[in-house]
Amino acid sequence: MLADNKGLLAMDESTPTANKRLEARHIPPTEAARLAWRRLIVTAPGLSEGIGGAILYDETIRQTLADGSPIAKALADYGIIPGIKVDASTVPLPNHSGEVMTEGPDGLRKRLQEYKSMGARFTKWRAVINIGSGLPSRAAIDTNAQTLALYAAFCQEADLVPIVEPEVLMDGDHSLQRCAEVTTEVLHSVFDRLYRMGVDYGGMILKPNMVLSGKASAVQAGIDEVAEATVTCLLRTVPASVGGVAFLSGGQTPDQATLHLNAMHRDYGKLLPWPLTFSFSRAVQQPAMDAWAGKEANTAEAQRLLTTYTNRNRVARQGAYQDETA
Repeated sequence: MLADNKGLLAMDESTPTANKRLEARHIPPTEAARLAWRRLIVTAPGLSEGIGGAILYDETIRQTLADGSPIAKALADYGIIPGIKVDASTVPLPNHSGEVMTEGPDGLRKRLQEYKSMGARFTKWRAVINIGSGLPSRAAIDTNAQTLALYAAFCQEADLVPIVEPEVLMDGDHSLQRCAEVTTEVLHSVFDRLYRMGVDYGGMILKPNMVLSGKASAVQAGIDEVAEATVTCLLRTVPASVGGVAFLSGGQTPDQATLHLNAMHRDYGKLLPWPLTFSFSRAVQQPAMDAWAGKEANTAEAQRLLTTYTNRNRVARQGAYQDETA
């Protein structure tokens, strides 16, 4: 999935999230519109040049292309390994205001077998950590870490590769240093629980946040600062045997996400013991969806933008991306 400088495409937006993005562009939030958008992505010419795997949502893996081909099979035929999001979203963490936990372990073993029979070869589970006054609590960090580890163990039992996604949100006014501290604590807890559950590090992918200033912070760290803080954090916490690290974009603009990834490889590429790549959603899809606007006549241009932004990140994996806005 991560070979040849490729990344992963996160097209696993839940129905409410997908509808919100459609509505923001004045596109009717219907199943037909969601399907049209997903078909546009899957059939984009040249997408497999920069994408090695695509994360699907439950609705998506049950949908087909216009010719009746299941989307998961179509992706595989195009050379893109299909995967599936298997968590059941977040709910409030009891007795901890402002913090959440991710639901979904109940019945997971059975669901994994169904998804595998439908063509999925890997999975994803997202946990969310908030930074704020007194947050995160130890309970929130460890509860989410334990659930991620249980999920990963179930997946490896089913011969599926788990993507473990502990996301420290960039919402808030925290500093780069505070994000680094929290991300370090979260990753330490996650790998401790993974070890205790007997998860094979070589058979999993970590999908972390980059270390960033909070969106509301008065001081925004520069590209080089983010690259240094992120690589330092990962080298301190992620075992060298992990199969790969694929960043989420977490609300960054397409340019920001690409420039940060590029700087990490440009300045620290020789230090990295694991493949370090991207697993973006909005950071590669946003320009394409803006151009598409729900109109079939705009499909070709939207697909061109999708592959363009994907390939920018493939170049960034080599530390060779040139900022076109500079």
